[in-house]
Amino acid sequence: MRVGIVCYPTAGGSGVVATELACALARREHDVHVLSYAQPFRLEGCDQRVRWHEVEVTTYPLFRYPPYDAALASRIVETAEEEGLDVVHVHYAIPHALAALLARDVLAPRRLPVVTTLHGTDITIVGQDRAYAPMTRHAIKSSDAVTAVSAWLARETDRVFGSLRPVEVIPNFVDTARFAPGRDGQRRRAYARSGEALLVHVSNFRPVKRALAAVEVLAAVAKRRPAVLLMVGDGPERAACEARARALGVRDRVRFVGAQADVEALLPLADLFLLPSEFESFGLAALEAMACGTPTVAFASGGLPEVVTDGVDGRLLPPLDDAAMAEAVLDLLEAPERLAAFGAAARASAVERFTPDRVVPRYEAVYRRVVEAGGPVA
Repeated sequence: MRVGIVCYPTAGGSGVVATELACALARREHDVHVLSYAQPFRLEGCDQRVRWHEVEVTTYPLFRYPPYDAALASRIVETAEEEGLDVVHVHYAIPHALAALLARDVLAPRRLPVVTTLHGTDITIVGQDRAYAPMTRHAIKSSDAVTAVSAWLARETDRVFGSLRPVEVIPNFVDTARFAPGRDGQRRRAYARSGEALLVHVSNFRPVKRALAAVEVLAAVAKRRPAVLLMVGDGPERAACEARARALGVRDRVRFVGAQADVEALLPLADLFLLPSEFESFGLAALEAMACGTPTVAFASGGLPEVVTDGVDGRLLPPLDDAAMAEAVLDLLEAPERLAAFGAAARASAVERFTPDRVVPRYEAVYRRVVEAGGPVA
């Protein structure tokens, strides 16, 4: 099958999942065409059956804001015609689904089914903005199929927009060969000395991720035992996190390393993964940590209970209770055998539930369904 995938090229969850899906589909002998305004994060080294098509946006004095959605729609039309796309799969509703629907209209009577995957903030934040809500509603209603990365997000979509159509739940997945246990002692010593616990937080440092709370938790833990926090990623709250670490007197215990292409080499180094987000629609970063044998400590909100099992492979605390998170971290650090058991269970859960072989065929089934629904593709 010839599949077009539209995504943001950034290190956020939707872009990562879309890129990993493109690579997985190529390994299953599909021809995949990725469209975005820059080369997506993690696309390098992907199968040669994956091609990236850059979306170029023309600037003009009349345009206060360059019309990316129109440029994207045009690029989808061009790619569909030149490459004979069977289906286009868009990740994130705004503006990707709208651009794909416009392209579908332009291509008529040639069919180009549109599959939309909702990832979280396109529903919980952007989609509820008055400026975008009507268009988000239209995108959901008019797509040929809609999927969500968790049952919680599917329910939230129905709550916010009404039951416009069935939303199929297809969870995120992780390459458990790439994300795997295997602690590099020498690299760990670059961040934490012998006897120091190493905590890790990975995010885009947006307010919903509450990266500042990770610094607060580290400060509370460090009062009772030596500990270091590795902060991976970048975004609008990074500077505030650095300032807060200084104010709490733990700046020397917080390591800011920015966005890293090899996060799979960092996650196994840590004792625990901290995820103090207000909510996660799925929690891809937590799943990647689990695959590396690193248990997650997070809040029981959003889709995280569908990924982490409290008391088995991690801890889920009452939402936004940072003090409880610090106590849970300390409890696990002070019980090495339990911590090791959590790590083994986390790895087992990732392998048993969230591998590409278990998840990607579900997307293939959606593609076949929407293509066959209208007869052969021209």
